[in-house]
Amino acid sequence: MRCFAWLLALVALASGPLSAQEATGRFGTGATRLLVRSTTDIAIIGPLIDRFAARHPDLAITYEQWGSNALFARARADCRGEGQPADAILSSAVQQMVWLVNAACAVPHRSPATLALPTTRRWRDELWGVTMEPAVIAYNKAAFTGKAVPRDRFALLDALRSDPDLFRRRIATYDIAASGLGFLFAFSDSLEASTFGALLESFARVDAIATCCSAEIIEGVAEGRFVVAYNVLGSYVTSAARPEVGMILPEDYTLTLSRAYMIPTGAAQATASAALLDFLLSAEAQALLGQAGLVTAMDPVETGLPPSARRPIALSPALLVALDANRRTQLLDSWENTFRSGTAP
Repeated sequence: MRCFAWLLALVALASGPLSAQEATGRFGTGATRLLVRSTTDIAIIGPLIDRFAARHPDLAITYEQWGSNALFARARADCRGEGQPADAILSSAVQQMVWLVNAACAVPHRSPATLALPTTRRWRDELWGVTMEPAVIAYNKAAFTGKAVPRDRFALLDALRSDPDLFRRRIATYDIAASGLGFLFAFSDSLEASTFGALLESFARVDAIATCCSAEIIEGVAEGRFVVAYNVLGSYVTSAARPEVGMILPEDYTLTLSRAYMIPTGAAQATASAALLDFLLSAEAQALLGQAGLVTAMDPVETGLPPSARRPIALSPALLVALDANRRTQLLDSWENTFRSGTAP
């Protein structure tokens, strides 16, 4: 695969939510400009965008990497006519994407590739899941030498209670106030009443850390600053390629996420955006996404995870509940109380 490092041009973080992209990559030199805004790291998805650009020499693709909350704010503003919309949006905070579609901020597309998706990965022919990624427990292998690795949430709770000193300020997860993905996972966990409250209580007792970013969390696990990372995307663990880090698909249940793709209303290049979507859903691209860790085979034989433990987060109006103001406030309050002393600077 051709080197694409020269294509990356990092930009400084801006203070305003409408221009808070984290990095920018440029692919292709054609006359037609295609703007993609996404929460997926350029380093991970760049080779696929590069290959698509090579097949469409008429395109010059600008790929902007954003945080999920800032991207949502920008997309809402664009939908209100306050800015020039992107041609495509790809986000891991799928509840925000469902909101945008429900607010008439997307245009439809139908093709054999989109119609072949399972119903959990498409909605109204306006939103499509292009990846399949589990939320996992990552752990520092050295820290568990001679110890049982917790394979589900019940075992994790037992470990937190029996050896709190091992975990004190050394268990990390997303800061759900800053991360749309983290909020989605916490909301999904809250629907599993058997363990969610107990986990929050145990996290509070060991001063767990809530922080912003997958890369930061996984690096902390690899270095031993954290011994466990809870509910991080398995794709980032895989792509980090850190041999010090182990990964568990929780056996009680494993949330699985499909990053959602949308063509915004007012997109200048909707046809090219639809072509990019169909490419991402092709067998070739899905295989490349698998190599990048963005598509995980959930075969019970390979993973040891029974089908009953798989919890796909479906693209559906049910996700709008996660954005209900009262529900959001309640969850954020509970989270803040839990992590009051354990939020990373």
